[in-house]
Amino acid sequence: MTSLHRLSLGILRPALFRSENVFSVPLRIWRLLASETGYRDRLESIVKKDKVVVFMKGTPDQPMCGFSNAVVQILRMHGVEGYAAYNVLEDQDLRQGVKDYSNWPTIPQVYFSGEFVGGCDILLQMHQNGDLVEELKKLGIKSALLEAEKDTKQ
Repeated sequence: MTSLHRLSLGILRPALFRSENVFSVPLRIWRLLASETGYRDRLESIVKKDKVVVFMKGTPDQPMCGFSNAVVQILRMHGVEGYAAYNVLEDQDLRQGVKDYSNWPTIPQVYFSGEFVGGCDILLQMHQNGDLVEELKKLGIKSALLEAEKDTKQ
């Protein structure tokens, strides 16, 4: 029985599991999908699949570096839920592949609707200058900070 056949029969875990409204992709599913298509094509489909995609060290529940943690905290502060998170520490091919795909040397990497946004430094800058609120609005995501600001003015 092929891996894809087992997957279609549900013998393997689903490709995505939810944790605090964030999707994480198990390593074995990533490897299965990456091996069946070119990594570049697979990464392109991954970053376009969800409105917000984060390649990070660790998971949103357990970030394994300060920069990944900062990205998670910024997204959480804005109330961004349901984003896809990929742990690059589980797979060196994914870690290097995403760097090659974006031509950006560091992790974490954030994508909005298939477009590379940047890493922690860029997301932090966007948060600080208000651009993140506008970019989220373009995605149909209303920043929780707008609601908090509205509540304090009342």
